[in-house]
Amino acid sequence: MRASCAALPSGHLYLIFTTESERAISKGRMTPEEGSRANLTEKRMQTVGQALEELLVTAQKQDCLTIGIYESAKLLNADPDSVVLCVLAADDKDDVALQIHFTLLQSFCCDSGITILRVSGVHRLGGLLGQPRAALDASRNQEEHGDLHCILVTNPQADHCRLQEVGTYCQESLRLDQWVPELVLQER
Repeated sequence: MRASCAALPSGHLYLIFTTESERAISKGRMTPEEGSRANLTEKRMQTVGQALEELLVTAQKQDCLTIGIYESAKLLNADPDSVVLCVLAADDKDDVALQIHFTLLQSFCCDSGITILRVSGVHRLGGLLGQPRAALDASRNQEEHGDLHCILVTNPQADHCRLQEVGTYCQESLRLDQWVPELVLQER
């Protein structure tokens, strides 16, 4: 959303708030019907993004998160049935090694029936999940916790409505032939 300022003939200023789709309509790049769908999609993504953020924070409090590609791969190998959601986060789609890891994780999750969601906004994830709690085991090193590229949610006891909301979004995306649903987490 962008704000612009305009002046009335009386000299009063007023603000105009516009979304990306509203600007595209005004420039003739999109029809009003397409703009309406785009606005709904933007709002839906914001709602699902907020649901994902709340789900991850709750799951972290319940100790139901596995963070990091290596730790996630170990859990998926040992107990894939405990995983209900795999979040793959990357802002840089040009990182070939990371994309190879993602391809392998996505394949395993699809074969195991695990919901997958790709997100951009690694910094936002870091802000949400913070640095590891001070009470963490000394055997875990900082490098493992710095890797927010893969996050597994395992059997959270609460907030099933948030998990269901994210899962529904992923299922809807699959029906639209989007093999791996994507979501952009907004910086706040």
